[in-house]
Amino acid sequence: MLPAGDPHGVIRRQNLQRREAIFAGVKDRPAGDVGADVQKLIKATTLPPGFSFDVGGQTQMQAEAFNGLLAAMALAVIFIYIVLASQFGSFLQPIAIMASLPLALVGVMLALLLWRSTLNVFSMIGLVMLMGLVTKNAILLVDFANQARKAGASVPDALLQAGLIRMRPIVMTTMAMVFGMLPLALALNDGGEIQAPMGRAIIGGVITSTILTLVVVPVLYSYLVRVGKPKPAAQAAGGGAMPASMPADRD
Repeated sequence: MLPAGDPHGVIRRQNLQRREAIFAGVKDRPAGDVGADVQKLIKATTLPPGFSFDVGGQTQMQAEAFNGLLAAMALAVIFIYIVLASQFGSFLQPIAIMASLPLALVGVMLALLLWRSTLNVFSMIGLVMLMGLVTKNAILLVDFANQARKAGASVPDALLQAGLIRMRPIVMTTMAMVFGMLPLALALNDGGEIQAPMGRAIIGGVITSTILTLVVVPVLYSYLVRVGKPKPAAQAAGGGAMPASMPADRD
């Protein structure tokens, strides 16, 4: 018999097993850092046979959200490559375009560091949004370079023209995105600090990807065009006319 009203005599169960719950809150520290400390404490604690730890609450929900966002980012990269490969008619040129994706990650980390923000669910949402935003600059460069090559320009001349002519629209779209996200990043309204990391991540990623894309993408494009160009010996081996390569891969 358990005494009535005695909270210490209550038997709690979860999944048909007895359990004891410990509830705690977080103050003046990010929930992710506290969760990491709890995991270290769990690994350092040895329990008797038949006992186990089960961490729930905000830590569990955050871990599930992070896993879902990572899966969304992976699917975004796959679908971006499929769309670009079909549009450009090349399996190599999308690699040069998608090189801008890791360049955006540099800006995201720097922006969060400067603003003293954490990598939370909202900043991860900003990363997913950046998957589609940062590729537009590289698409403008590669598409113009392809058009210039079709008109008879060499690869260096085509890349030079693409950088000079496409610089203005690239800078204009980048500045529009930065100023559009600035109110969200500054957290001017009540409760805006919760969503502010998303705007900060987007601003940092767009700025660094724009600057580095103008350098990295042309270099990769020039190398990938050489790899995709058919060799003269292979063309003459059959003794007749070889099928022409795809326009996007022909110098």
